[in-house]
Amino acid sequence: MLNITAKQDTMRTIVEILTVLVEDAKFKFEEGHIEVRAVDAMHVAMVRMEIDAAAFEAWECEPCTIGFELVKLRDLIGLAEQGDLIEMNYDENDGRVNIQVGEINRTIRPLDRATMLEPRVPDVDLQSSVKLSAIKFSRALRAAKQVGDLATISLNAQSFGVNVSGDTDTVNVSYDAGELQDLVCEGPVKSQYSLSLLYPMAKRMEAIVDSVALFFNENHPLRLEFEFADGAGRCVYFLAPRIEGDA
Repeated sequence: MLNITAKQDTMRTIVEILTVLVEDAKFKFEEGHIEVRAVDAMHVAMVRMEIDAAAFEAWECEPCTIGFELVKLRDLIGLAEQGDLIEMNYDENDGRVNIQVGEINRTIRPLDRATMLEPRVPDVDLQSSVKLSAIKFSRALRAAKQVGDLATISLNAQSFGVNVSGDTDTVNVSYDAGELQDLVCEGPVKSQYSLSLLYPMAKRMEAIVDSVALFFNENHPLRLEFEFADGAGRCVYFLAPRIEGDA
């Protein structure tokens, strides 16, 4: 049994973050929170999201798992007007999800959960980290994307940088330690990542969060962490590195 009510912007944020990577996702509803884990088709990037009950206007939930086609949720949420609340009800015996958006009522049949991947969260020790404005991070990647798809992210005790070298042009974006919200680095590190998956996520973050924390080491996955819904929602995004010699 599930009966929850959420603000339009809360549901939009959840769905828009997930649709950067996947077309469908498995939502695990627990007594006090939702957990979603999803991986892209190439198994290069994954996201783990937790949303506490405090992010919702109303919450009545028994543990259940529902598979959603995200485009259906996105299209329905897109019909909501400013100030509309979104109500979601699910009865496991009936097997259908009922969603109310203003005067619009839609019934959705969930996806078969058995066919949906639920990735394991990587257990990696990433000792170097930086925290900065989501706008600054997105702007740096947007500049890098104009030149190429493979960005080198670097960090030392004095600065954080993004560099791309294309066939004819290069882009270098650097933020000094004083322009950053936090910086932890025992020694210079750098690693390469594909912008085709990193920039779309940064672009979404720019619109919904104030700051983002990055954790990485040489030739290790990049981990992004950010919060939304006044801290009641938390998201961790992993992206595999591009190592020299990769196709």
